[in-house]
Amino acid sequence: MNDPLATSGIVVVDKPAGMTSHDVVARLRRIFGTRKVGHAGTLDPMATGVLVAGIERGTKLLAHLVAQDKVYETTIRLGATTTTDDAEGDVVEKHDASGVTDDEIRAEAEKLTGAIMQVPSKVSAIKIGGRRAHELVRAGEEVEIPPREVTVHAFVLGEIRRHGEFVDVDARVHCSSGTYIRSLGRDMGAALGVGGHLIALRRSRVGSFSLDDARTLEQLEDAAELSLGLDEALVRAWPVLDVTVKEYDALAMGKWLEPRGLDGVHAAKGPDGRVVALVKEQGKRLATVFVARPSTL
Repeated sequence: MNDPLATSGIVVVDKPAGMTSHDVVARLRRIFGTRKVGHAGTLDPMATGVLVAGIERGTKLLAHLVAQDKVYETTIRLGATTTTDDAEGDVVEKHDASGVTDDEIRAEAEKLTGAIMQVPSKVSAIKIGGRRAHELVRAGEEVEIPPREVTVHAFVLGEIRRHGEFVDVDARVHCSSGTYIRSLGRDMGAALGVGGHLIALRRSRVGSFSLDDARTLEQLEDAAELSLGLDEALVRAWPVLDVTVKEYDALAMGKWLEPRGLDGVHAAKGPDGRVVALVKEQGKRLATVFVARPSTL
C-alpha cells in the first residue's frame, strides 16, 4: 500500500552564517519542489547550526517542535555593547574588561542559570502591538519589551580568552524555548559593568534533533532527502504509546480515548508502526493534539 505521507517529514539543516531562516526555507522549497516548507525556531543571520524544517505535512509538526529545549555553543565578548546584542550591530559603548576576573565571569553565569526573568533583545521577532520588535527598532521607534520567565538548564563556560581590553568567553547553553542567548551575553556584560555581546552562535540541538542529523544546503542540493520521515520524527521527538487498530481508527477521526495515566504528549503508534497522532491527557480524556494521519487522508 502506498503511503500518502511518504514525502512528508523533517529536514535538519546546518544553517550557514549570512542567511536568514526564511532564506533557508526558500532554498528548500526549490530543492524539494513544494511550497509546503516551514521551520521551527528562527536563527539570526549571524547564527549557524540546527534549523529544523518541515516538508509537506511535516510543517504541521513545527508548532509542537518549536516548544522543545535547545542547546547552543556561543562566544560572548565582554567589553562592548552593540545595538543588536551581537556582532551584526553597531558598537554603542566600550569599556575595558581586562580587570574582570574568571571567577567573576563564572559567578555571573551561575546567576543566569535556572528559572530567570529575561528581557528579549530589542531586535527580536517578538510582537509588540501587532508589529515585530525589530521592525519597530529599524523604524526608529523606542521599544520596551517586558521581561518573561525562561529556564537556563545549564550555562557551562569553556575557554576564557583575553586580548587587550576585551575578554571572549566560550559557553554551552541548554535552555528552554524562548530563551535569547544574545540577552544572556548582554546581561552578563551589564552585570559585570563592561557590556557584552555575542560574536559567535551555533545551535547544536533542537529537542531530539542535533547536528548529527543535519545536512548542509549543498548536500541537499545534491540529494533532496528527508532527514526523518514523519513517523521517524514523531517517534524520535516524543515517547511512544502503542495503540490497537480500533484505537488508531478512532484517533484518526479525532476522537478521544479513555485516559491511561500518561504524563505529557505521546506519539500514538499503531500495530503497523505508523504514528496516527500526538495525544495528551486532558482531564478524563486522552485527546489528540495533532493528527498525523487523519481518516480523510
